[in-house]
Amino acid sequence: MISPAGGADSRPRAAVEQGVLVGREADGVSSFKGVPYARPPVGQSRWRAPGAAEPWRGERDAGKVGAICIQPPANGDNGVGPPPMSEDCLTLNVWAPADREGPLPVMVWIHGGGLNNGSGTAALYDGTNLAKRGVVVVTINYRLGRLGFFDHPALAAEREHGEPAANYGLMDVVAALEWVRDNAGAFGGDADNVTIFGESAGGALVTRLMISPGARRLFHRAVVQSGLGRDEGTPLDQPRRDGGPSMQARGEAFAETHGASTAAQLRAIPADAFLRPAPSFYGGDLLVRDGVLVTEDVEPAFAAGREAPVPLIIGTNSAEFWWMKPSDLSPYGALDDAMTGAERAAFLAAYGGQDGYDRFVLSDLVFNEPARRLARLHARNGHPTYLYRFDVVSAAMPEPHAGATHASERQYVFDTLTASPWPTAEMDQRQAEAMAGYWTTFAAKGDPNGGMRPSWPEFGAEPDRLLEFTNDGPVAKDVPFADRLDLIEAYYARAR
Repeated sequence: MISPAGGADSRPRAAVEQGVLVGREADGVSSFKGVPYARPPVGQSRWRAPGAAEPWRGERDAGKVGAICIQPPANGDNGVGPPPMSEDCLTLNVWAPADREGPLPVMVWIHGGGLNNGSGTAALYDGTNLAKRGVVVVTINYRLGRLGFFDHPALAAEREHGEPAANYGLMDVVAALEWVRDNAGAFGGDADNVTIFGESAGGALVTRLMISPGARRLFHRAVVQSGLGRDEGTPLDQPRRDGGPSMQARGEAFAETHGASTAAQLRAIPADAFLRPAPSFYGGDLLVRDGVLVTEDVEPAFAAGREAPVPLIIGTNSAEFWWMKPSDLSPYGALDDAMTGAERAAFLAAYGGQDGYDRFVLSDLVFNEPARRLARLHARNGHPTYLYRFDVVSAAMPEPHAGATHASERQYVFDTLTASPWPTAEMDQRQAEAMAGYWTTFAAKGDPNGGMRPSWPEFGAEPDRLLEFTNDGPVAKDVPFADRLDLIEAYYARAR
């Protein structure tokens, strides 16, 4: 349990398995930052499963966040914390109410960033305002890019049969959840009531945790924010279904550019060299079907009822990829390549012509229809399910968006509008209070409803109804643009 030291030093202490942490208290919340949850994945530990964190003697100061994992420059991304950057980055941060009664729900945040960037140390993900609502908040770092998601025949040769591989960043997340299970009580948290929540690539990791045998029983609710759903993982030593190379073939191609062919040579390459050229998230470089931790793709697993039987919130933003056209050169642009002439004509009609198609179809193909599909499947399988659409647009947002752009909901979920990349107003704060209230209530009881907030329809009881977050407040309604999503569902069923 968290306890003050007494005397002149009143900073909060928490006794975890590795030793005693010395945190900070402010505004009624105790925080502990830069806490190692695994051994540093450096040297011979690069591209190995994370080991247990080493214990320390005496007290460890936990007043400052740790290093971010190796990644490209942030370029103003408010989802990236402060430097330094290091391979020694497997730390987490905890916020808990200073005064509390009884074990509290625990919320573990998995950041996005295309598995290439981001960190749990950003001010955007400060857990203070969520903790004030009666939860323990944990944010984590995990290995990124080729240091987190990579394979090569030389690495395969040194593995034992059945040993997990390639999904090292996901292994880190599992290790963090195991640390939370073992240490939640030190912060007043309930290890038997853990919610995982993540956005974009973090949401994709949440869905993978839901279908991973190795993660079962480490969490009890899940929240997927713009987390795709129909994406395909790349096998270790077999081509993808679309003909793309395997993880090991991709690893060999990269290693050849550095003259490396052995495991020792690979581990000797400087960490920042793995950033160039940038690996592709949706193009197959980073999403892995390794056969141990992740044995299948998400949508087929949900369709077969093999996902974790936990309450689920899932949803998207109203203008996710408004800036990206299907004709652009990107892995996302290939999603409509298999359309027949008749299908394309039906799509153009549903979207009101080429302009509407170009503006909205990728958001629907990548996010909106897959979210509805997973919600339908999870509800059909008998599990509490809540679908949402985020359409809050600050008057100060400068983008010509016509809706809520990708990742813009994060500062509302965390109630951290001070970390917003654009100015915000009183309207925004009201919507942040509502969204944070739904999320923390869901963490507490597996149902987001409560208090004076509008009722959120449960998807199984009220099929194809969701809660839309708007500038005027949350509104329950039918799924918008269902005709477009129906076309996409039929297209995916035929093309795959």
